Amino acid sequence: MILAAAQTKPKRGDISANLLNHYHLIELAAQNDVNLIVFPELSITGYEREHAEALVFTEDDYRIDHLKELAVRNNIVIVVGAPVVIDSKMYIGEFIIAPDDSVSIYTKQFLHEGEDEFFQSSFDYDPMITIEDQNISFAICADIYHSEHPEKASNRDTDIYIASIFFSPNGIPSAYKNLQNYAEKHKINVLMSNFSGESWGSPSAGQSAFWNNKGELIGQMNDSDSGLLLVEKVNDTWTTKVIIA
Repeated sequence: MILAAAQTKPKRGDISANLLNHYHLIELAAQNDVNLIVFPELSITGYEREHAEALVFTEDDYRIDHLKELAVRNNIVIVVGAPVVIDSKMYIGEFIIAPDDSVSIYTKQFLHEGEDEFFQSSFDYDPMITIEDQNISFAICADIYHSEHPEKASNRDTDIYIASIFFSPNGIPSAYKNLQNYAEKHKINVLMSNFSGESWGSPSAGQSAFWNNKGELIGQMNDSDSGLLLVEKVNDTWTTKVIIA
């Protein structure tokens, strides 16, 4: 099994440009036999609150059609972030696009202060997927501040916990501490994807990373580059590789 955390520099509100970058990184992942690629929080739009309604996606939005084609063609699971409307409510969501052309949606369960002015939270959209007998659960940013979130994932027999985040240089140490603790405590592997460029007018910290189920940091990217952190499982051993794009 090979997983990839994409580390990107979003263009604020420029969906077309951001999608082109997604396509490029997905093709790069496919060239490296990746089974799943995950992007940061709200990766397609960049992190937005005030302008999210103008950028919002629907559940079956035509703008993810090419991502669906790439998933099928390359036999890869693609996890991308966007504001999404479900039953007239707007969520910070991510599309989990499978190689069989199916799409499931995860919605952020715990919101940062201020996000609740624009978004709803929900525990109802919490899919789990399985790749090569590995159960995979998802998290978005502030979800990882709440210990009950990874605990619930562990209780569902999660093997790999994947977090899409937008963390600043000031916030990344706490993200690292939390994710390392969860990996060790719950004996789950943890993959994290973060932006490396400015979003919402604020800097991001990059440093997308992977911890094994002993809580050991196996690999990470730097704070400035765009590209992929590849994570490969052979038997019970994980190795990582960074590809700058």
